[in-house]
Amino acid sequence: MREQRRALVGTVVSDKMEKTVVVQVERVSRHPLYGKVMRSHKKYKAHDETNEAHTGDVVQIRECRPISKDKTFYVETILERAVVI
Repeated sequence: MREQRRALVGTVVSDKMEKTVVVQVERVSRHPLYGKVMRSHKKYKAHDETNEAHTGDVVQIRECRPISKDKTFYVETILERAVVI
């Protein structure tokens, strides 16, 4: 049986590359002893074939085969557009 590829939701922090965006994913967890809520961040490079995602957009990325040295995710959907002023 094939396992499901993981999907993550994050914010686009850079769209300066061709067909690639950098997505920052935030995780929230509790400290095991003290119970304090801790936030941790990790950045993933994701493939964006049509260059639709821009900085500030909230996107869902899904894991795939390695596309390059750093890219193992692709942009599945854009959940929320950034407000442009």
